[in-house]
Amino acid sequence: MSYTSLFYHIVFSTKERQAFLSPDKLSRACAYMGGVARELKGQVVLGNGAADHIHLAAIVHPSMALAGFVNAVKANSSRWIHETFENLADFSWQEGYAAFTVSKSALPQVMDYIKGQEAHHHKMTFQEELLALLKRHGVEYDERYIWR
Repeated sequence: MSYTSLFYHIVFSTKERQAFLSPDKLSRACAYMGGVARELKGQVVLGNGAADHIHLAAIVHPSMALAGFVNAVKANSSRWIHETFENLADFSWQEGYAAFTVSKSALPQVMDYIKGQEAHHHKMTFQEELLALLKRHGVEYDERYIWR
């Protein structure tokens, strides 16, 4: 028998950081992503973000690679957004994502961080936030992809 606790903080933005997601659309998209995660035997514990990006606190089933999980969530939610919101024909997610492992003991702090996105983005842009997250977690990055 295998036992796992695979929590992730996953972040991705809209293509070219376009502000497509009103609060209502964001909330509905996060709920839809939760359904996709359940189909993948995972769970979105919490989803939130801003008009141009999403943060997910998620549990990924051990049989699923993280990249496959994120790609399925993005592809299915993008299709759903196109079908649900006629005015978002140009919508798409960026290529790639950022993901960080989270211990169960740190999950409440990550969830507070995700809940506070609206207030957080009165102080910094998504790009500044992403850089801070990458640096905090010691992830190497190419700045050319952060600012475009």
